[in-house]
Amino acid sequence: MKQPPVVRLDRTFKYQGSILKFYEDTILANGHIAHWDFIHHIGAAAVVPVTKEGKILMVRQYRNALDRYTLEVPAGALDTADEPKIDCAHRELEEETGFKTEIENLEFLVRVNTTVAFCDEAIDIFVARNLVPSKQNLDEEECIEVEEWTVKELEEKIFQGEITDGKTIAAILAYARKYDVK
Repeated sequence: MKQPPVVRLDRTFKYQGSILKFYEDTILANGHIAHWDFIHHIGAAAVVPVTKEGKILMVRQYRNALDRYTLEVPAGALDTADEPKIDCAHRELEEETGFKTEIENLEFLVRVNTTVAFCDEAIDIFVARNLVPSKQNLDEEECIEVEEWTVKELEEKIFQGEITDGKTIAAILAYARKYDVK
């Protein structure tokens, strides 16, 4: 079935946040004019840090939008639009978990577009192995606890609705499937 054409007629800048730009798009769809919200995100990277024992290092942190603490894979926004996502993942691993690895030990796993209805955020997710202790380097407003979990435990938390973060769900399930981890 052929999709009817959708044409963006205009994009109007509305607001600049610290990592987001907000726009109003004027769209012609099905012969009707509509106004759609659009949020541009600089991009991000995430990492599935795997210990020698096969456990996953996770970060527990407060998320203002949900007004609660969440359990997530380490992740962060790019410093600049042209920063390679593997460099961002490498940096965020050490900053958030206090563990590091050589960049050659990062393997691309999957790309996730987090909220396709109104935002272009794309997160590249990597797997990190051969971790060595270092130290956390958190932003002054960050308060992150690092926890070790098995893939099975994390899958249970996903299916019980305890882990709801999209990038984390994609990361854990893709990792489990790709490497046949039980």
